Amino acid sequence: MSVRQPDPSLPHPEGAESKISQGEELGRLKNCPASLEAALQRWGAIAPKAPCLTITHAGAKQPYTLTYGKLWSRSMKVAYYILHKLGTKQEPIVRPGDRVALVYPNNDPVAFLVAFYGCLLAEVVPVPIEVPLSKKDAGSQQIGFLLGSCGVAVALTSDACHKGLPKSLSGDIVQFKGWPKLLWVVTESKHLSKPPREWYPLIKDANNDTAYIEYKTCKDGSVLGVTVTRMAMLTHCQTLTHTCGYSEAETLVNVLDFKKDVGLWHGVLTSVLNMLHTVSVPYALMKVNPLSWVQKVCQYKAKVVCVKSRDLHWALIAHRDQGDINLSSLRMLLVADGANPWSISSCDAFLNVFQSLGLRSEVICPCASSPEALTVAVRRPSDSSSKPVGRGVLSMMGLSHGAIRVDTGEKLSVLTLQDVGTPMPGALMCVVKLEGVPQLCKTDEIGEICVSSIATGTSYYGLTGMSKNTFEVWPVSSTGVLVSECVFVRSGLLGFVGPGGASFVAGKMDGLMQVGGRRHNGDDIVATALAVEPMKFVYRGRIAVFSITVLHDERIVVVAEQRPDSTEEESFQWMSRVLQAIDSIHQVGVYCLALVPSNTLPKTPLGGIHLSETKQLFQDGALHPCNVLMCPHSCVTNLPKPRQKQPEVGPASVMVGNLVAGKRMAQASGRDLSQEDNDQFLFLPEVLQWRAQTTPDHILYTLINSRGAVGSSLTCLQLHKRAEKIAALLFERGQLREGDHVALVYPPGLDLIAAFYGCLYSGCIPITVRPPHPQNISTTLPTVKMIVEVSRSGCIMTTQAISKLLRSKEASAVVDLRSWPPVLDTDDLPKRRTPLLYKPCDPESLAYLDFSVSTTGMLAGVKMSHSATSALCRSIKLQCELYPSREVAVCLDPYCGLGFVIWCLCSVYAGHQSILIPPAELEVNPALWLLSVSQFKVRDTFCSYSVMELCTKTLGTLTNSLKARGLDLSRVRTCVVVAEERPRISLTQSFSKLFKDVGLHPRAVSTSFGCRVNLAVCLQGTSGPDPTTVYVDMRALRHDRVRLVEKGSPHSLPLMESGKILPGVRIIIANPETKGPIGDSHLGEIWVHSSQNASGYFSVFGEENVRIDHFSSRLSFGDTQTVWARTGYLGFLRRTELTDASGERHDALYVVGALDEAMELRGMQYHPIDIETSIIRTHKSITECAVFTWTKLLVVVVELDGSEQEALDLVPMVTNVVLEEHYLIVGVVVVVDTGVIPINSRGEKQRMHLRDGFLADQLDPIYVAYNM
Repeated sequence: MSVRQPDPSLPHPEGAESKISQGEELGRLKNCPASLEAALQRWGAIAPKAPCLTITHAGAKQPYTLTYGKLWSRSMKVAYYILHKLGTKQEPIVRPGDRVALVYPNNDPVAFLVAFYGCLLAEVVPVPIEVPLSKKDAGSQQIGFLLGSCGVAVALTSDACHKGLPKSLSGDIVQFKGWPKLLWVVTESKHLSKPPREWYPLIKDANNDTAYIEYKTCKDGSVLGVTVTRMAMLTHCQTLTHTCGYSEAETLVNVLDFKKDVGLWHGVLTSVLNMLHTVSVPYALMKVNPLSWVQKVCQYKAKVVCVKSRDLHWALIAHRDQGDINLSSLRMLLVADGANPWSISSCDAFLNVFQSLGLRSEVICPCASSPEALTVAVRRPSDSSSKPVGRGVLSMMGLSHGAIRVDTGEKLSVLTLQDVGTPMPGALMCVVKLEGVPQLCKTDEIGEICVSSIATGTSYYGLTGMSKNTFEVWPVSSTGVLVSECVFVRSGLLGFVGPGGASFVAGKMDGLMQVGGRRHNGDDIVATALAVEPMKFVYRGRIAVFSITVLHDERIVVVAEQRPDSTEEESFQWMSRVLQAIDSIHQVGVYCLALVPSNTLPKTPLGGIHLSETKQLFQDGALHPCNVLMCPHSCVTNLPKPRQKQPEVGPASVMVGNLVAGKRMAQASGRDLSQEDNDQFLFLPEVLQWRAQTTPDHILYTLINSRGAVGSSLTCLQLHKRAEKIAALLFERGQLREGDHVALVYPPGLDLIAAFYGCLYSGCIPITVRPPHPQNISTTLPTVKMIVEVSRSGCIMTTQAISKLLRSKEASAVVDLRSWPPVLDTDDLPKRRTPLLYKPCDPESLAYLDFSVSTTGMLAGVKMSHSATSALCRSIKLQCELYPSREVAVCLDPYCGLGFVIWCLCSVYAGHQSILIPPAELEVNPALWLLSVSQFKVRDTFCSYSVMELCTKTLGTLTNSLKARGLDLSRVRTCVVVAEERPRISLTQSFSKLFKDVGLHPRAVSTSFGCRVNLAVCLQGTSGPDPTTVYVDMRALRHDRVRLVEKGSPHSLPLMESGKILPGVRIIIANPETKGPIGDSHLGEIWVHSSQNASGYFSVFGEENVRIDHFSSRLSFGDTQTVWARTGYLGFLRRTELTDASGERHDALYVVGALDEAMELRGMQYHPIDIETSIIRTHKSITECAVFTWTKLLVVVVELDGSEQEALDLVPMVTNVVLEEHYLIVGVVVVVDTGVIPINSRGEKQRMHLRDGFLADQLDPIYVAYNM
């Protein structure tokens, strides 16, 4: 990766070291109770009728008021019940000190208050949590982790809440995911018995026992419990009483969540200490009437109100000059999220409108708080005479480098902050560096605010390691000296202390994103996105900003909910503007901007966005966006530098270098081809005639039908006689002469074989062609037409059915029917046989043409001479030990390459019986191949990757039922995948694992390797060591180097040997550029020398400039005499410690990939399969994938097997994985339906056809994402 160098011109802190600031002294409050329980006892006794809490429900006419007398008596009941009525006298379930969950809905503060004080009186520790609404609630699992770690076994709840919880069929409350088993207790008074007269709770002074545990959700979604002691709770209430000036019987309106944070501290704790009257405004009422809290302030002439900036914003929108509003009673409007950088605009706007309605400016008091440090600072409700409100206008650029730079307010790229007041009474405050030792910051540096006070949390419950880091901070100076005797607590807030001693908060540690060495605050980015006239397109409160780590740096992701009425075009424009705004204001690129349908983001109970859950959904590919913009090109600046090609070292130097280093050159060969008994026949037609005479009734071929029965078979004599008749047909009806070319258009079967030998008998040159697919004529017929034309076929032989198809109406729409050569159908053959069979005289004369479409879309026909054909059959016969008593099952396409040789030629040459299973029948009966192998007790079988993949996908879950049907693969000695590519190791391994249960030996499965110049270079065979697997470093491979690594090491790629080198085949590895030989274990092109090499291209269609030297190359150095054929595949040879059948050390050949397929990007060599493997692994709905390049951009096409709403989930996942694993930026992601990526008969992807379809706009994609 490229490493950034620090730039000295960028802003960096330069001020003096900051000092510890101190709050005023906390004076004794006169006749203050010694604990909260003592306060409750006092008010319950002396003012039982005093109102404690009033609540208005959204539907209710009259508010309900709980008095202090009722609170005292009901709390006593709860305390007695949980201590004495749960369990037995000997075995109580709850003892003092145990933790108990409080599960109350947000609209029932009364029941919560009773339960909370009931716990305090019973000396039980309450753990308030949210109500789980369903088993899959956002963050519910983490709450379960919190309950488990706190050892909670009992949950207190209200009647209504209990009724609403999801139940199982038996009526019990369901077990929520990740939650411990809980006993649910309903705390309504009517369900509880009255405590006996003599029972009385023990009222103690505040001590260091735990009072309650407040939950806190971390950046990663985990939930921790902050422990607050009774002493800290009481002291905190006293400091709040001091700073807010609370006095007995005042009225407080609380709009906040009463279960935690400022809402709990003011509305539940401090209010009872001071006998305040709290008026609670639930979230449900706010949704119906956003002005309700303002109306409550007027109605009750409240002195204090606790709100969030959102409530100010809502009230502003709902306010329509109501005349009866008067806010002059307010002494303090406490803004709980005043530390949020964008609360200031709401405060200003609210003051602007309501100042005329009695609201005084000094009443607005922002405060800063955190679950760990409790209240950090509050702006005091001052008299107008005291010092003015603090404002700071800071440069965003400076902040991102951690430096405070005052700027002017006219610019967009500034952040305006309001002060949050001075430290709390009796507290110390300091600002320490964000990373490393807690060293004091400079005065112009942003750091984390730390607090030392009795009134803070003391630990994360049950997590000592994490607690130490947060709750035991000892600040040091730049010289490393301790600056205070006191221990500090980290608040998780970022900020600084201004010149006048007021604190400023610029963000939260949790919202911090470190991108490219600079720090950005998630809330600031949300504010910028909101500034781009959002109301038309997205919802104000529903934007999530987070970062994900891709390629060793954090990348910013923005997710927003789109309004249902905005069009795609409008949304796209808004997205583009947001990207520009964030770029110009923050000078940072957004990696991904996604819009999701309205109401689909996971919410917190009070309606905010559950950030960590949203991030998790995004990373799991489960967010289902409806619009995505990825901008990796501008964001990802740390890619490795493009590789500069060095001048090649000359071939002589390479060779000398290897010799000096004592390394052998990469060359290997199979054993010698010995002369055998029937090798007096050079030509296949002669072998067939000899077999027809010596073993006329020996069955050579058996064709299996889709039901698994023998459909038809051919003996030696039957095949000979049919071939004679076909030869007669060619002479008589076809008027063909020796040397004429005949296209054989047959389905896989016995007709094809008979027609092939009929051609040989007549001296014609056969070309096997796959017939057009009746359901897909438009795409399959042109290939047939092209092969017939390019091969210069004088006639087509086929069945009656296909003959009709070639002349059908559907076909006429695709090709000109008059352009077909004569078509002979072989269903009715002439009775007479030909008088004289053709006898070839020259071994080098042409036997047949082998046409194949390569994966790059190139149609290449190669010439196979009689001698090469016989040498190939002899080589396979030796390698696989084939002889007449053997049976071999074949399930692959018989049209080209080794597949054709095994289907049509080997049985005639070696005399074994071939059991033929047409792959198309597997679509009807997927188990056909394996059941046939089992039924005929076959020891050797050949298949294609398509067949193996079909079996793996469709039969994977059915192995038990197949076993019951008698499937037994224990006799299989070799199962060879016929291929012209790098072995697909993951597929062969899954196949071996799946069918191990039905007896398949894992060592049986191997692959072969062939190519155009030599149809079979390697084939496992029966003797010799098992194929070995090595692991190479993928990064080295991109630089054309082979570096062997251990299994499981990062960036390792497994390569399996492609079977054993066949007898009579010699291999060297040569540099494709210099044609010099290469050393052992080095990457180069595989060259072969063998009597079974094809003798040249007949014609190459689609790439006329293909080099003639494919078939006749010579090394530029060393052995310059031998003539080699170039395979066009990169690979390497490696001498192993294993021993060959001949007793020599075994040389393994590893195929890496085709030179034609390799893509050069950023100066490096990539093989599509490696990128595709990474992509397929990334999401369960990606079934297939293909990559290609287009104008230097990498294009990824993925097939989606799932609902279309998942399509856009794939775009970021694909982009991420290719960046992470291959250091490439994806230019275009195309999501298509399954089956769009074209695959040839060998199961190889036709990437160039796909590319042509993409460029011609024929893919009909579900979605195309152009990564900007």
